[in-house]
Amino acid sequence: MVRKNVLILGAAGRDFHTFNTLYRDNDAYRVVAFTATQIPHIDGRRYPAALAGDLYPEGIPIVDQAELPRLIRDESIDECIFAYSDVSYDTVMHLSSLVQAAGASFVLPGPRACMLPSHKPVIAVTAVRTGCGKSQTARAIVERLMAQGLRVVAIRHPMPYGDLEAQRVQRFAQLNDLELHQCTIEEMEEYEPHIVRGNVIYAGVDYGAILAAAENDPDGCDLILWDGGNNDFSFYKPDLHIVVVDPHRVGHEQAYYPSEVNLRSADVVVINKIDSADAADIDTLRRHIGALAPKALVIDAASPLRVADPSLLRGKKVLAVEDGPTLTHGGMRLGAATLAAAKYGATLVDPRPYLKGELKGTFAQYPEIGALLPAMGYGEQQLRDLEATIRATPCDAVVIGTPIDLQRVLNIRQPATRVFYDLQEIGQPTLDEVLEPFVQRHLPLVAG
Repeated sequence: MVRKNVLILGAAGRDFHTFNTLYRDNDAYRVVAFTATQIPHIDGRRYPAALAGDLYPEGIPIVDQAELPRLIRDESIDECIFAYSDVSYDTVMHLSSLVQAAGASFVLPGPRACMLPSHKPVIAVTAVRTGCGKSQTARAIVERLMAQGLRVVAIRHPMPYGDLEAQRVQRFAQLNDLELHQCTIEEMEEYEPHIVRGNVIYAGVDYGAILAAAENDPDGCDLILWDGGNNDFSFYKPDLHIVVVDPHRVGHEQAYYPSEVNLRSADVVVINKIDSADAADIDTLRRHIGALAPKALVIDAASPLRVADPSLLRGKKVLAVEDGPTLTHGGMRLGAATLAAAKYGATLVDPRPYLKGELKGTFAQYPEIGALLPAMGYGEQQLRDLEATIRATPCDAVVIGTPIDLQRVLNIRQPATRVFYDLQEIGQPTLDEVLEPFVQRHLPLVAG
């Protein structure tokens, strides 16, 4: 049998999961390489042999997506598998055209092909874009389930930016586990809020092995919460699918991949940020939800801000530091720090004249970020560049809109304060009205 030559196009996340579920140990295919985009410093590595299986004793190279036309030609590629998320339909189809013009097929694997079943009930929380408020929605769900005495184990969408073999299965139960696993800022932002709330969270590379470990967690597991990343769909077959949408980016839910996939498959849709969005945009979003997910239950919600020390903002010149991915491939033009600065009458200081090192490249790639500073921290050098940029920016204070306390990992010399935000439902229905029947149906003998 002649094996088909395949490239998997990715961003150090779904691409590895797609390989593990569809191509590892499948001798009908030869995966020539992964290509990498979106995230810095993930090309030039190899998917290790210990994860790739017996068909790949030397592992699989990871190369820059810019090499795509050459690879298709030189390696006689039959199929290019698209396996990353939070990209516009224009981007997907331009890439498809590039692939097909080079002679290969362009493949979008569906959820059924890649979703793994669990022995435990699964709640999946996804979104239609990065920065919609998925994380605070997931946190709210965990808190309410734990209040019923349920042992919730969260599994986070992958962020394997380091040693892939060492990151095969990662368990986080206490804050020093973040240091143990040498987490980046992006990883800490997602894992730390779960840890401080008292639930265990898993992540890594091999999501089959991760699921097995989570189901048999030493602290117990009553149900799995899939905490999705970007706007990707769940790696596990959900018993309840909750999707968060953003009225600040109306239309993205039907113009980005796989936003529309998520929305069409939603059991529950959470319209977040209602308190800060335009009424006309909210109405338009409701119409889109009605057209794409007419059977979904719709919950209205806000993410009210709380500033640790508002006195540092009132009438001051401040540097707003926001969640990195939300500003970069998420395309947002503001975040929690920006909104907090406006609320307390602070003036934003533009960090662009003071950028250091790799942050210059980030702004060159995403010039639309504007006068905000993304908390880029995909590696030690980016951490140092972020610290140096903050230090060099002349401001009265730094307002931190990231989900973690940057002062724990950076030496910020200026006065600094954090912005906190949690999900708050407006009116009815509420998350409780969704979760109570779910628990009664799936865990009637467990919940307190």
